[in-house]
Amino acid sequence: MAVRRYFGTDGVRDVANLGNMTPEFAYRLGRAYVLFVLGKGFEKPEIAVGRDTRRSGNMIEDSLCAGMMSAGADVCRLGVIPTPGVSFVLSHNNFAGGAVISASHNPAEYNGIKFLDENGFKLTDEDETAIEDKLLDRGGHPTGDGVGVSRCGKQYVEEYTEALKKVIGNISDKTLPLTIDAANGAASAFVEPIFKSWQAPVCFGANNPDGLNINSGVGVTHMDYLCAETVKNCSAAGIAYDGDTDRVQLCDSKGRTIDGDIILWVIGRWLHKKGALGSGVTATVMSNMELEDLLAKESIKVFRCGVGDRYVLDTMRKEGSRLGGEQSGHIIALDYANTGDGLYSGALFLTAAAELGEDISTLCDRFEKYPQILRNVRIKNRGAVMSSSEVEEASAKATEMLGSKGRMLLRPSGTEPLIRIFVESRDTELMHDVADLLEKAILKSMED
Repeated sequence: MAVRRYFGTDGVRDVANLGNMTPEFAYRLGRAYVLFVLGKGFEKPEIAVGRDTRRSGNMIEDSLCAGMMSAGADVCRLGVIPTPGVSFVLSHNNFAGGAVISASHNPAEYNGIKFLDENGFKLTDEDETAIEDKLLDRGGHPTGDGVGVSRCGKQYVEEYTEALKKVIGNISDKTLPLTIDAANGAASAFVEPIFKSWQAPVCFGANNPDGLNINSGVGVTHMDYLCAETVKNCSAAGIAYDGDTDRVQLCDSKGRTIDGDIILWVIGRWLHKKGALGSGVTATVMSNMELEDLLAKESIKVFRCGVGDRYVLDTMRKEGSRLGGEQSGHIIALDYANTGDGLYSGALFLTAAAELGEDISTLCDRFEKYPQILRNVRIKNRGAVMSSSEVEEASAKATEMLGSKGRMLLRPSGTEPLIRIFVESRDTELMHDVADLLEKAILKSMED
């Protein structure tokens, strides 16, 4: 299995201007990526680069692109655009690859770099390991006309916007009042144009980024804002995105969150009815067991995979599934996008609800979730914690305690110094007891 030193579950990420997210490292990473692309047989490659609204985005972009041009690649700068927008540009045009500068749902002081292949798909673990290996390569310094140049890619951004307008325009019922939360992120400049054809009132919020307010009390990680605004605006539904717009969650008119599991339940039934679902729905180990129960009633199979949208996509390809996603709001509908696209997924949810005749206000009542706990414990050395005898013994005891009444999962975060404790059970007292046991074991392991 590939061992990566810098890449996590979603690219390289750190506090901007520190650690692995300095201009110097971004420059090296840009060079390494181009050397990797050249090794795949591309001659004089052109790379599409986009970013979100963070203040540090310009700094990281300039350094990353300089590294790419230093290695001989041309660069097409897309400016501020959702991560899935870069994927769209790659899948519809002739580029050798792409890069996105974003820390997704993280606070504004963070930033990150993730790479895509020429078709707009996220890279594999093995590809990212190969890029890391190129960081040590001191060769590849072309001169003269071998040095890369950059150009503006505004026309490609307009193509993506027009495609989104078309999806929204094709929704059969556009009479539901909506509230939109753009998280002060990459979706901010896109939401008003794409919902221009909507026939009912649309209230827009958190769409005025200043470089420091991305995800700040808004977006999918702070659903209270959207829920309150939706109720205040008397909207039938609310839609929230994250900083780079690859995630989406909704809420109903009562201000109750419609998470990725419910979105999968609705879109999955719609695609199944159309004969376009493939072999079933792919969900991660974090998705609620109620999703399996409800889809089973429709004879729809659920395939489980590890956490992370790249692993969702891997499983979808392996199993022949055309829809997959995470409870957190990463939704991949392969007939529409090659990666999680919050703007597309939100539109597909509205499409599915309209064509199925769904009453959005009753979805949360009918999706009777198994109670779940997700706790984050901040740690310094994830390897030492996960391999400690205290944690191993506690995990074994937790599994024994749950038996057939639920399930648990300990997972190191791929983007932050955290161990995530996940427990699910209809027996809430048992669920809390198991979570307490695991948290105490993790804390004790750090005292040794």
